[in-house]
Amino acid sequence: MGDNMKIWIATGGTGGHVFPALSVATELAKRGHKITISTDGRVLNMVKEGKPNKSKTVYVWASGVGAKSKIKQMIALMKIGLSALALTLRFVFNRPDRMVAFGGYASVPAVFAAHLWKIPTYLHEQNAAIGRANKFSLRWVKTLMTSFQSVDGLPKQTKANVVYTGLPVRADFLNAANSPLKHENKILVTGGSLGAQVLDDIVPIAIRDMKNKKIFVTHQTRPENVTKLQRFYAENKIHANVLSFVRDMAGAIIDADIVIGRSGASTVVELETIGRPAILVPLAINPDQAANAESYAKLGGGFVVSQDKLSVKWLSSVLDDLFDNSAKLDKMASKSYVPNMAVEKIIDTVMK
Repeated sequence: MGDNMKIWIATGGTGGHVFPALSVATELAKRGHKITISTDGRVLNMVKEGKPNKSKTVYVWASGVGAKSKIKQMIALMKIGLSALALTLRFVFNRPDRMVAFGGYASVPAVFAAHLWKIPTYLHEQNAAIGRANKFSLRWVKTLMTSFQSVDGLPKQTKANVVYTGLPVRADFLNAANSPLKHENKILVTGGSLGAQVLDDIVPIAIRDMKNKKIFVTHQTRPENVTKLQRFYAENKIHANVLSFVRDMAGAIIDADIVIGRSGASTVVELETIGRPAILVPLAINPDQAANAESYAKLGGGFVVSQDKLSVKWLSSVLDDLFDNSAKLDKMASKSYVPNMAVEKIIDTVMK
């Protein structure tokens, strides 16, 4: 059965679930397997643009169950139920040999249908704390693959086999794996797709207050804050490049001596893949981000500070200390490095 399997890849919701799914799909297609990718409407175009040639895309009717109103929750559950039914019927005529799911509510129907047809099912958890949809799907899954060495919130009685694979990252990060620091006094500030008001409020002032005045900053923020931050840096004679979107994130991380940012799974794994010191400020409402940041901090590559504890005084003294002490920065960089073999490990696991 090893040659030419039919492999169904379930993903959806956000880019964080889609990118790892696409990189695994692309490698499986290269090896001659037949690929079908199912996803919901929010990321359908992203999947269609990034999928390997000759693979099929299937639309799944699903939305998150996290809504506040009971009615919205009922509708979300109904969509998932109907999608599960549709896929169960579809598998009567065309059954995959393997199901590989990448989390999010859009993968629940596919995992359920695979379970009914006894298709070996593999689930990937991108965060260091298991997400709600994955926790729900776990009862039907043979193997849970994880991005981090340990995952919080796993149910005690889970029968699933837990395998650490890591999280796939783009080739430009892999190509820069474990690259030495450049020591050009560069700080990268990134708040993720939403920008981060707390970083905009505190980081520029902390940099202004540093004793070391030869700092270069790349600061990614939300579009409406760009002009204000540009003005602040210019008035304080700080060399800064303020952007609402960093096109080449790998390049920006490679150039940075230290990164100040949020701790979404992909950000943390990108830092680990290249090997960069960081000061991580997890999004307060998101337990996943706190768990991801803790996992990174355990390596010794940086600091985790909660949003309410982040102060100008603390930050500027930490930055001064690090930029005065290049050996310390180098040591943090080497500690933060974690080799990324995620795509190979995921495929080996699925093909066993």
